[in-house]
Amino acid sequence: MRSWSIRICAILLIPFLFLTAAPAGASVDLSAPGSYAVGYADVSVSASGRSFSARVYYPATSAGSGTPVASGQFPAVAFGHGFFQTISKYATLGGHWASWGTITIMPTSQGGLFPNHSAFADDLNAALTWMVAQNTTAGSRFNAHVRTNRLGLSGHSMGGGAGVLAAARNSSVRTVTNLAAAETNPSAKAAAATTAVPMQLVAGTNDSVAGPSGHQIPIYNAKLAPKQLRTIIGGFHCGFTDSGGIGCDSGSITRAAQQAITRRVTTAWLLYYLHDDTAQHDAVWGTSAQTDPAVQFLGVQ
Repeated sequence: MRSWSIRICAILLIPFLFLTAAPAGASVDLSAPGSYAVGYADVSVSASGRSFSARVYYPATSAGSGTPVASGQFPAVAFGHGFFQTISKYATLGGHWASWGTITIMPTSQGGLFPNHSAFADDLNAALTWMVAQNTTAGSRFNAHVRTNRLGLSGHSMGGGAGVLAAARNSSVRTVTNLAAAETNPSAKAAAATTAVPMQLVAGTNDSVAGPSGHQIPIYNAKLAPKQLRTIIGGFHCGFTDSGGIGCDSGSITRAAQQAITRRVTTAWLLYYLHDDTAQHDAVWGTSAQTDPAVQFLGVQ
């Protein structure tokens, strides 16, 4: 009798187990923080004949300023701020990427009213060169923690355009993901035509500052494959920053909604191209990406 009771109880529990267990193949929410605590450090960069300050967000053993880097080696991305924007406007994104295992360095240079786009591109590449050097610098918190053959570029608006310029000049860069990338002087569009690494351009349909038609679409059209343009429906130029300011626009979705979409789309891209996470293929190139109701898809793999 006892054995029959055990069997009956097991049979009754089966439906409950199926109801409470996570479904097989359930996707991870990439807009939510990853598994790493986020550390940050303000550093002085000196590399490639350039000098500037920067903030670095990195996977850490505990959250906070100057905490130890988590165990392992991590890809590095240099991120360029927008015109007349401080790097504090991108703290959420930098911290988010770090929580998913990507070191993100943000130069403070070229922040005035008359920035030099070409110099900014060189600063982004110098930031990557500095990060690579830290991997073998005794006493550096990043010693033995940088995956030196997995480097990327990113940025917003002017910084996005500068990221395209930087990619065209740096054969060590493996990928680019940009937010509302703006045409620059020299031309980001022309630079894209000579850049073979995979590039993701994230845009907003309601961007009235550097909108898709005058900026991201021309860069996309000029770019060699692989290339991708992901346009957030209702997204706006300043929706990519943590807060607005003078001259900012607005969209038909909230800043919080736009930033969540941005985190999801860009994190999948970085995991796929810098972390070798092939499980992200569907989110980057597959059905999930192409039928995303929040984001228009255009791409050539």
